[in-house]
Amino acid sequence: MAQKILVTGGTGYIGSHTVVELQQAGYETVIIDNLSNSNVGVLDGIEKITGKRPVFVEGDCTDIDILRRLFSEYPGIDGIINFAASKAVGESVKEPLLYYRNNLCTLLNLLELMPEFGVRGIVFSSSCTVYGEPDRNPIDESAPIKNATSPYGNTKQISEEIITDFINSGAPVKSVILRYFNPIGAHPSALIGELPNGIPNNLVPYLTQTAAGIRKELTVFGDDYDTPDGSCIRDYIDVVDLAKAHVMAMRRMLSSSEDTDRIEIFNLGTGHGLSVLELISAFESATGVRVPYRIGARREGDIEKIWADPAKANNILGWTASVPVTETMRNAWAWQLRTDSKSNS
Repeated sequence: MAQKILVTGGTGYIGSHTVVELQQAGYETVIIDNLSNSNVGVLDGIEKITGKRPVFVEGDCTDIDILRRLFSEYPGIDGIINFAASKAVGESVKEPLLYYRNNLCTLLNLLELMPEFGVRGIVFSSSCTVYGEPDRNPIDESAPIKNATSPYGNTKQISEEIITDFINSGAPVKSVILRYFNPIGAHPSALIGELPNGIPNNLVPYLTQTAAGIRKELTVFGDDYDTPDGSCIRDYIDVVDLAKAHVMAMRRMLSSSEDTDRIEIFNLGTGHGLSVLELISAFESATGVRVPYRIGARREGDIEKIWADPAKANNILGWTASVPVTETMRNAWAWQLRTDSKSNS
């Protein structure tokens, strides 16, 4: 019998790609999402790719009664992957209470209900922002956790502490914490991708919308950082590579013996840094399409440069990031063109 996985925020960007990989790996999936930053039409894309439509519940994970009904109506959930969180650094600086309420209340509710309904483990969507401005790069999991540079980053730090305290209290659950670097791209089918509601907060959808003429120009936040071209450096990871890591983490968590560490942490990145200007250049080279941009002021909360040492994930999970950035950018552009054609049809 297939193991059943609850994916919170499963119609969102990373969530939808992870549902695809879970279903292709033989898992049964249940999605809950309030559609605050996604569209229910994503389910059609998932079904076309995998041949199976996931169970979908529209609801807000900050409401524990909604979650309790879900667990009652869909018994036998073995594990959770939690994507239900607000995720934009800049927005979090302007709307900190929204971020604390959404990101922390969701996690507290899930953890409280897991023992009640026999859920064995949770894969938590964390972030490299927990490292703050690193002392060195590449950065591995032993690096110190620094003061967060944004409320968003702080919610990830606090969430990791909550999970650790809960499990160390003797709770009968396990957790794998995945610290993402910068997910970009879209599924190669162009059936699902990153399509935020309203103006994008993330770089690549704003970039592709600018290339498509939807936005006038892209703003590069700062060109006076201590980097080769003055723009911030990040470790950009293909979203499908990232989604596959969740399947590997879930498999390890649910199949490992009782004496395995009850909390494991992995960095997910390519191990290479690209600047914002280099990423724009990579898009233009991959697609032949120019991106109008201007240099703006630095953005509060941004880290200068950070990229991963993914050796632990490589060695223990057996996972590696394999999609080259040029292919990732072509996939992102194909997704943009498809969404444009749908909106104009």
